[in-house]
Amino acid sequence: MGDILQYSFFQNAIAGVLIISVAAAVIGTYIIARRLVAISGGVTHACFGGLGLGYFLGINPILMAGVFAVASSLGVEWMAARHRVREDSAIAVVWSIGMAIGVLFVFLTPGYVPELNTFLFGNILTISRGDLWAFSVYTGVLLAFMAWKYREIVAVAFDADFARVAGLRSTLISLTMTVMVAICVVLTIRLVGVMLLMSMLSLPQMTAEVFARRFGRIMALSVGVSVATCLGGLALSTVIDVPCSALIVIVMATVYILARLIATFGKKLASN
Repeated sequence: MGDILQYSFFQNAIAGVLIISVAAAVIGTYIIARRLVAISGGVTHACFGGLGLGYFLGINPILMAGVFAVASSLGVEWMAARHRVREDSAIAVVWSIGMAIGVLFVFLTPGYVPELNTFLFGNILTISRGDLWAFSVYTGVLLAFMAWKYREIVAVAFDADFARVAGLRSTLISLTMTVMVAICVVLTIRLVGVMLLMSMLSLPQMTAEVFARRFGRIMALSVGVSVATCLGGLALSTVIDVPCSALIVIVMATVYILARLIATFGKKLASN
């Protein structure tokens, strides 16, 4: 383990894990509070359309995935707000359309798409210095916005209708956070891949909810859980030589199960 720390690609992986796990924990807390975990899955799979189109047109696939992510997330908000479409139904629409477009253009792209598995399953060890700068800038903007509009964000997360009646700019807050979710999805694709992203946006928060109830405490605790499990999964992957993205999710799930067991037995002991 000590030898591999000398390599720059592993140093980049550690830095990337630390930065993006903080962002994913913050975004995930908002998603959990709004009961919109499915939107991360919908946007994630809609990104696949951008990836396929990017490869077909010869454009940066991450850039096209970002366009699709923002467009799909705003589309969900638009359909839910203007046309009274249930959010889960709107998510299903963008999910299926994005995947269909992705499959179509990947099929039409001549030759083999070399990095497709990276986007599907993730490869933390390919994080570059440019990725770190992008992660850092995004996380900084996200944390600054959370600090600036914390009370409004909490109000919108738990009850958007009440926030609107109370005179808060709930629509602006909701749209801004929706775009933040989309950008987080795009930046995190390389970390854990399309198939495993939802775990990073839900499992740390579910673990935190076992021990906390207030929004701020859940967010802070989920940051700690996310960082610890990501670093733990990355370290274990170097020892047993398995894909680190999959192992991170397994570690997160194990920690959540243990937290539930501890809480359950703790209540039983307290009652006795």
